[in-house]
Amino acid sequence: MAEMVETRRAHRPHAVARSLMTAYGTVVYATFLVVFVYAIGWVEGLVVPHTINDGPDAPVAVAVVVDMVLLTIFAMQHSVMARPWFKKRWTRVVPEPMERSTYVLFATAALALLMWQWRPLPDQIWDVETNWVRVALYAVSLGGYALVLAATFAIDHFDLFGLRQVLRNQSGKSALPSHFRTPLLYRVIRHPLYAGFIIAFWVAPTMTWGRLLFAVGTTGFILVAVRFEEHDLVDTFGDDYRTYRKRVPMLVPRVGSRAR
Repeated sequence: MAEMVETRRAHRPHAVARSLMTAYGTVVYATFLVVFVYAIGWVEGLVVPHTINDGPDAPVAVAVVVDMVLLTIFAMQHSVMARPWFKKRWTRVVPEPMERSTYVLFATAALALLMWQWRPLPDQIWDVETNWVRVALYAVSLGGYALVLAATFAIDHFDLFGLRQVLRNQSGKSALPSHFRTPLLYRVIRHPLYAGFIIAFWVAPTMTWGRLLFAVGTTGFILVAVRFEEHDLVDTFGDDYRTYRKRVPMLVPRVGSRAR
């Protein structure tokens, strides 16, 4: 009986630690959702009180420099923390089940910082006045975000944002091993998630210089990031990914490109 009591006591810290990790991952995921939904309104100029065309006034040169620094911080966080060499070192500090949630936390913070400190460049490049055309452009732009969401669920939304890892850890299970597979969207283009963001950011009924700077900066980041990501995928999956890369285009679909 005494041994059983001691065993239970020994397991309590582990149970508490797992519960705290689960709470951490859940709060991070919920925070990300709130910030991400706000960011959609921020970019599109819809619903939210503070948009990409609002903020402290600054000379054009200062605004461009500040915004580029913010975009660079956002891009560097995403790129560096996603690399395998960083994860290997980072998990010496952060427990492995919390690694992805921590990445999401830093990404959310970088996005929130960008929106908070963004300097507007509100002069218009174009402004579509015809109502039905504006509605159609908004629909296409919001459809880009829908494509992003669909792409995350196609591969495993909750794993991508760290929730599955903490829930499996709560149950005493290890992380699922990586398997190479190509769900439907990924048989058309290799990176539907990135394609969705490009559509969302560039299709605009009203394009200001600020939104153009944001679209150019994020698109440049995507085009660089995808190269690093594909290098990591080749290292992980080898010839399976090399063959897939030859068969399926990166961002723009073409007829007959579906992988089997």
